[in-house]
Amino acid sequence: MRMRFTTLVFASAFLAAFASVSHAEVLTLVQGLKLATTNSRLIRISEREEEMARQDALISRSKLLPDVNASAGYTSYAHQVGARFDSLQAPEYEQSFPAYSLSVEQTLYDFKKNASLYEASKIGIEIKRTDTRRIRNIVGLSFAMAYFDLLESNRMVDVARSEVERVESHLKDTTNLYDQGVVTKNDVLQAQVRLADSRQRLISAKNISAVDASQINNFLLRPLNSPVQPEDIDPSLLESRAIFDLEKAWDEAIRSRPELQIVDATLKAQDFEEKAKKADYFPQFFVRGQYDYTDDRYLIHESNALVLFGMSINLYKGGSTKAGIAKIEYGKERLREQKKELTDEIRLEVKRYILDSETAKDRVAATRDAVEQAEENLRINRVKYTEGVGTATDVLDAVTLLTVAETNYYRSLYDLMRAEAGVLYATGRDISEVYQ
Repeated sequence: MRMRFTTLVFASAFLAAFASVSHAEVLTLVQGLKLATTNSRLIRISEREEEMARQDALISRSKLLPDVNASAGYTSYAHQVGARFDSLQAPEYEQSFPAYSLSVEQTLYDFKKNASLYEASKIGIEIKRTDTRRIRNIVGLSFAMAYFDLLESNRMVDVARSEVERVESHLKDTTNLYDQGVVTKNDVLQAQVRLADSRQRLISAKNISAVDASQINNFLLRPLNSPVQPEDIDPSLLESRAIFDLEKAWDEAIRSRPELQIVDATLKAQDFEEKAKKADYFPQFFVRGQYDYTDDRYLIHESNALVLFGMSINLYKGGSTKAGIAKIEYGKERLREQKKELTDEIRLEVKRYILDSETAKDRVAATRDAVEQAEENLRINRVKYTEGVGTATDVLDAVTLLTVAETNYYRSLYDLMRAEAGVLYATGRDISEVYQ
C-alpha cells in the first residue's frame, strides 16, 4: 500500500513538473523588449566602452591639474668622496647618506592644448553614450522582428493544423461515401495522399516555430529549448497606426538617428583635437616648486627649496605637427562625406520601410476578405460533394485555396508589423518606448 502511495506521489510530481514545463508563461512584446535590452551582451559591451571613455576623460583632465612627485634615496659610496688641496684632503659628502625630494609642477598656459584635449574626451563620452543607445535600438528592433516571426510561425502552425483537420474531415466523408458505393476508391486515395502532404507541412511549420522560439530564448539568454508563449497583437490597433508621412519621417530621421549624431559629435571633437595640435606651435609656460633634503653633515644647508617659472617650446619636430593638423583636416572632410552618404542611406531605408508598410496594409485588407470567401467556397463544395453533384478534387482545391488565403493574410499581417517596427527604427525612435 505504501509503495503504491509513493508511486502515485512520484507520478503526480512528475506530471506537475511536466505541466509547468509544457505551459510557458505568456511573454508580451513589452516584457521581451525590456529583458532583451537589459540582458544583451552587445549592450553590456557598449556600456563598458562608455566607462572606458569616461576614464579617458579623467586621464585628459589630469593634465590640467598639478603634477606632484616625491622621491627618496639612500647613497652609499665605496670610498669617501673628497677633494685634495696640495697636501690637504677634505671630504665633500658623507660616505653614506639618505636624501628626499618633493616637487610640484603646474602648467600655467599652453594655448588651451590640454583644455581642448579634455573637451574632446568629454565629447567622446557622449559619442559612446549615443552609440550605446544605437546598439540598444538595434537589439530592440532585432527582438521585435524575431517576436513577429514567432507569432507568424505559430499562426502557420495553426493554418497547417486546420488544413490537416479539413482534409481528415474530407477523408472521413469520402470513406463513408465509398462504403456506401457512391464514390470510387480513387477519391479515398486522393484524400489520403493529400492528408499525408498536409501532415508533412504541419511538421515543417512546427520545426520553424521551434527555431523561432529558440531565437527568442537566445535574445533573453535563456535555455534554447525553454517554452515560449508570445502574446499576439491586436491587428486593428496595428492597422490604425501604421500611417506615415514620408517627408516628416525623413525630417525626424535626420534629426534623431544616432548615427548622424555620432558623426556630428565626432566632427566637434576633431575641432578640439585640431586646436590642441596647433598649440604645439606655441610655447608652454609652467611653474615648478621643489623641496630637497639631504642628511649630510658636510652640507651647509641640508634642506633647500626652489621656485622655477619656466617656458618650453619645441623648435622643430620634423614636420610632424603640420602633418598631424593636415591629417585631422582630411579626417573631417572624410566624415562630412560619410555623413552625406549616411543621410542618403537613411532616407532610402525610411522610404523602403514606409512603402513596405503601405503595401502590407493593403495586402491585409485584401486577404482578410479572401479568407471569408475561401471559407464559403469550401463549405459550398463540401455540401455539393456530399450531395453527389461535386467532385473530390473540387473539395481538395477549396481546402488548398483556404489554406493559401489564410497563409497570405497572416503573412501580410506580420509583414505589416515588421514594416512598422522598421519605420520606427529608421526614424530614430526608441523601439522599447514605442511599444510600451
